[in-house]
This record gives sequence, structure tokens and C-alpha cells, in this order.
Amino acid sequence: MATLDDYKGQTPAWCPGCGNFSILRTFKEALVELGLEPHQFTIVSGIGQAAKFPHYLKCNTFNGLHGRSLPVATGLRLANHEMLVFAVAGDGDCYGEGGNHLMHAMRKNVNVKLFVHDNQVYGLTKGQASPTTHEGTVTKNMPFGVFSEQLNPMALAVALDCSFVARSFSGDPEHLRSIVREAVAHKGFCLVDILQPCVSFNKLNTHEWYRQRVYHIEPEYDPADRVKAFERSLEWGDRIPIGVIYRNSRLSLEERIPMIHERPLVKQSHDIAKLCDILKEFY
Repeated sequence: MATLDDYKGQTPAWCPGCGNFSILRTFKEALVELGLEPHQFTIVSGIGQAAKFPHYLKCNTFNGLHGRSLPVATGLRLANHEMLVFAVAGDGDCYGEGGNHLMHAMRKNVNVKLFVHDNQVYGLTKGQASPTTHEGTVTKNMPFGVFSEQLNPMALAVALDCSFVARSFSGDPEHLRSIVREAVAHKGFCLVDILQPCVSFNKLNTHEWYRQRVYHIEPEYDPADRVKAFERSLEWGDRIPIGVIYRNSRLSLEERIPMIHERPLVKQSHDIAKLCDILKEFY
């Protein structure tokens, strides 16, 4: 049985007070509660403060290009769908550079669990506006305020019929832990947006700002009702819902590919000589 120490990686280099610390500890606690061993899953990330997450865990990891975590995660699942695959990203990395990949991963419904650390700013590069920065926010490189409308990742995910759509808050570890467990148990693509204060570069969306606004979605709420989910996803401002906003039971991409339906690709026999002959046809 794995313990928290079994997941201990490098010492985090995040700023003191960063919401990432709570997310990291809560994530490890959820893994222990789920009885997962470090060799049983892979975590993929791109670039950013959130993308350092795999450095601070001991497990199978892949740290790649900015915004490109989901193509790698998809490839891993198609090669070995018996391996549990997580993707971790920041709001800039995922909703900005990787926005196109996010959209199509939701459409395909690859069975990957994506956790987005949403601090509404690019923290690694010192505070530029990200897609989830409030319109009008003044930053050092945008003295006239952000001109673009704020992206709503929850509404986008519901509109694309994403299989599992949830939001949590780094300042509520018990809630976040329960959402991580639900995402792991769900079959299909999961988007978990985690509200996370950036204490160095976002002076608006602080811990206190979130504590005054976030509320738990009530137990009687039905996340299978897509119309209600869309209404709930639009709530932002004085009240921000956290919990499972939408969930469906679509077949995953892996289940719809006949060649790997019965046996993972990595366990299938292969003939290198035959592959070389096929490749010669293209040269």
C-alpha cells in the first residue's frame, strides 16, 4: 500500500503561499486513498508553474512542450489503455497554447484526466494575462487593461459535451480530494478546473476573494442534465459553484477503436521486418 512518502519527488520551487502546494498535497492524498502505486499511472505536462507538478512527484512522467500535454497523453492511452493517464496544466498552457488540443480531446473523449491549475495569469513568465484573466484587468504589460473577454472553460466543456466537467478550489482540500477521486473513477475525458490563487502576480483573485464567492453545488443537483449544467457553468462573479457540473456516459475513444478494444497495443505482437517493408512503399 503506497504512502505519501512513496510519491515524494523534488522539492517544489513555487512561491510561498502558492495554491499549487495545496493541490500537490491533496492530489497525493487522493492517490493514497485510491490505493494507486506510483508505477500504475503517468502524469504528462507542458510548460508553466503548474506544469512543474510532475517534477514534484515520483511516478511515470513526461514533461513536454507548451500546451502539448494532451496529444502526448492521448498517444499514451492509445499505446496502452491499461495505464491510467493524468495531464496537468495551467490556464495559459491549456486554455491558451493548448486550446485547440483541449477542444478535440473533449470531442474524441479520450480517457485522460486533465487537471488545470487556474490562477488566471501566466505565473512562470511574471504575470501576463491568460485566457481566464478578467476583462479590464491591468497588468504590467497591459497598462490599458485586458481587451479580450474572459474564457469560461466550464461553459466551453459543456457545449462540447465533455464527458466529465468539474471545478474545485485549492483552498478547500477536502472538496478537491473528492473531485480527484470522482475524476479517476469516471470513464472518459475529465476536465477539472482548479481555482488557485497566484500570490505573486494576481492581486485580484486572492484566497479571500475566492472564499467569499465559492460554494458547493448542492447534493440534489443532477449533473446529467446538460441544459441545467450549462446554466450552472455560466455562474461567475458573486457566486462561483464548485463540484461536478456535468457528466455523461459516452464511449471513450479507446473503446471505439476495434484494433485495441480487446488488447492494448503494447501487448500485441509485431514484426519489425514487415513494418520495414511497409515503410519502403513510401520511399
